[in-house]
Amino acid sequence: MALGGGTFLVQNKILPGAFMNFVSAARANANLSDRGIAAMPFVSDWGALGEVMEVTTGDLQRNSMRLFGYDFTANSLRPFRELFKNIRTAFLFRLGTGGAKASNSYGTAKYVGERGNRISIRVADNVDDPATKEVTVLLEGNIVAFQTVKNSANLIDDDFVDYAKTGTLINTAGTPMTGGTNPTITNGNHQTFLDKIEGFAFNAIGCPSNDSGVKLLYAEFTKRMRDEQGVKFQCVNYNPNSNTDFEGVIDVMNKVLDIGEPEYGLVYWTTGVAAGTAVNRSALNKIYDGEYTVDVDYTQAQLERAILGGKFAFHRVGDNVRVLSDINSLTTLTVEKNYLFQENQTIRVIDQIANDIALLFNTRYLGIVPNDQGGRISLWSDIVSHHEQLQEIRAIEDFSDSDVTVSQGATKRAVMVTDCVTVVNAMAQLYMIVAVA
Repeated sequence: MALGGGTFLVQNKILPGAFMNFVSAARANANLSDRGIAAMPFVSDWGALGEVMEVTTGDLQRNSMRLFGYDFTANSLRPFRELFKNIRTAFLFRLGTGGAKASNSYGTAKYVGERGNRISIRVADNVDDPATKEVTVLLEGNIVAFQTVKNSANLIDDDFVDYAKTGTLINTAGTPMTGGTNPTITNGNHQTFLDKIEGFAFNAIGCPSNDSGVKLLYAEFTKRMRDEQGVKFQCVNYNPNSNTDFEGVIDVMNKVLDIGEPEYGLVYWTTGVAAGTAVNRSALNKIYDGEYTVDVDYTQAQLERAILGGKFAFHRVGDNVRVLSDINSLTTLTVEKNYLFQENQTIRVIDQIANDIALLFNTRYLGIVPNDQGGRISLWSDIVSHHEQLQEIRAIEDFSDSDVTVSQGATKRAVMVTDCVTVVNAMAQLYMIVAVA
């Protein structure tokens, strides 16, 4: 990160930037930024290897064949459909190193992987111009690319094939590609993903793995980014048997029962929910509308223990599977982090404040506005305006402009902001006394 950020104990930072602490109360403008951005690595037999791809909902629906080698409805894309149920954009990263590209005499598959073995190239005379050839690329028999050329030298690489551009184009009903192999997946590939994703802005990151070392890697990455770099997002892990005990990590408890599907499959849907739930909303009691079969064979006592253990759990209510409680893995409560920090709705609010105010300061004030009374009043006004928007959408309540103060910090270059907000959480329990006459 180019600018400093994170928490502070004393005003001794060296890098310029925004440093913020959030503690429990005793009892690039000032606008709210949008949510709905997730980050996720994936394993596949097709696609760009080792690079971060920005994919929108529209991209997934319209360009899934080009990006991932499969139609949108294919079973192989189920994880992406789960993820995009609740988000608008994802930063995706295909894991792996090595592997081989499939090929034939006409060219080589665009990407490494076994999916390339399903590609064939058809060459035929052009009916209207016999001096030219029609070159068609088929993936599992479906046309995915087409061009008309005079000879092989005129072939233009497309989304599926890099052409040899030598030799004679001989008519063929379909010459298959062979030799494609999938890349090798290691824990180091996950580290590469985390290194590359560090420079992107997102609301939640998912860990699609049941390897304890990989899950720890993602959790520690999240802690470092939140506490040392000031980059606020949450991580979703499948962690039914242990507890991360950190407000930035959501531990999913339930497993997927579908044969051939990973038991951690609910990480995809939950990551989408963590990233896409609005700052003034909770996922409490949200219906699971994904495609997996969820293990919800738990007793009431087990569900109670799940909440006490910081588990993001699903349970059955009638014919629906619903989110039991929108909580994170924090279980150790302190004076600075009380029970409110266990609620993901609280974390969404404080993350919104941290990200928005940091962006505001770093783009409008850092190195631009003098640190005098007028400059500090301007910063105070922008923060108040931001919080008033949060109050208008009922994310916080009882806010007054006197809850924010901006003063000169320990040095002439520093400003010190104190802030107090009361977070609104969704109704979760009903206690009712009925007097009967």
